[in-house]
Amino acid sequence: MHINILQKYHRISICRIFGQKFLDMQLQLPFFPTDTRMINSNVGVFSKDEFVYFLFNGSPIYCCLKDDLNNFRFIVANLVVNHLCTCSEISHALGIHVRNVQRYVKALNEKGVEWFFNREERRGQCFKFTESVKKEAQTMIDKGRSPKR
Repeated sequence: MHINILQKYHRISICRIFGQKFLDMQLQLPFFPTDTRMINSNVGVFSKDEFVYFLFNGSPIYCCLKDDLNNFRFIVANLVVNHLCTCSEISHALGIHVRNVQRYVKALNEKGVEWFFNREERRGQCFKFTESVKKEAQTMIDKGRSPKR
């Protein structure tokens, strides 16, 4: 009797949300591979060959290469934005600092998906020593000027 009431309530709430006839949904039990690192009770990370799989209730929802850092950052941010897990859960499970996860989420919310995949890499480059400055410095050296004046 108790189960029938819950099923009836569940059907009514689904009908109110979608405004359609209720379709019976199949219950999916969370079966994870044995070496899955769990983020929370529903989400886990599984590594096989050179790929990293993000699982939800045992089914893969995202996949990326182990060395694809931009895709990994996007997936981590997307998990938090879709409320599948929290920043602290990801931080504890994957060994990433909480602030980095928050930074990825902020970038996804403010800059969008394109920022993760189409940004130019600027780290390790001197932003002040451009080609024009380099040519000017070379002409000064050629004229015999010393950097110490």
